[in-house]
Amino acid sequence: MLTLTENAQQVITTIVGGAEAPQTGGLRIASDAEGQGLNVSVANAPEASDQVVEQAGAKVFLDASAALALDDKVLDASSQPDGRVDFAVQQAA
Repeated sequence: MLTLTENAQQVITTIVGGAEAPQTGGLRIASDAEGQGLNVSVANAPEASDQVVEQAGAKVFLDASAALALDDKVLDASSQPDGRVDFAVQQAA
């Protein structure tokens, strides 16, 4: 299952809170239309088939393709001074 670093937990909580999503909201990672990459967006709730990862209040919803691709990975994130957020996926130790 995907693991979130402390930085990722804080960044995700900030993004979802800034989007004024309800308490059921989180960050959704889903395969793109071509199935070649992953898209990240704020969602008000997980979709019925999403895998939900919750750590320290940060929620990530993964569609089936994303859950498979990220199963043994660690998600890290950092906020840049210009407001941009960088996500990095690493192999779990």
